[in-house]
Amino acid sequence: MSTKIRLMRMGKIRTPFFRIVVTDSRKARNGLSIEEIGRYGPGQEPSIMEVNSARAQYWRRSTTNCRCRGDL
Repeated sequence: MSTKIRLMRMGKIRTPFFRIVVTDSRKARNGLSIEEIGRYGPGQEPSIMEVNSARAQYWRRSTTNCRCRGDL
């Protein structure tokens, strides 16, 4: 099974926030996720990003194709 780390969009129309999740690569963006590893809130000043780094590193070492820039 190929997995990816993605942002799952939540919230209202003009006030989005995102969950950082691990999903099967064949599922839709907001489809069923395997595990939630963090949260991202771009609407606040400064933006808030919380990531469980131990779980993110675990999924990056396994079969995950990370769709992000830089290291988590």
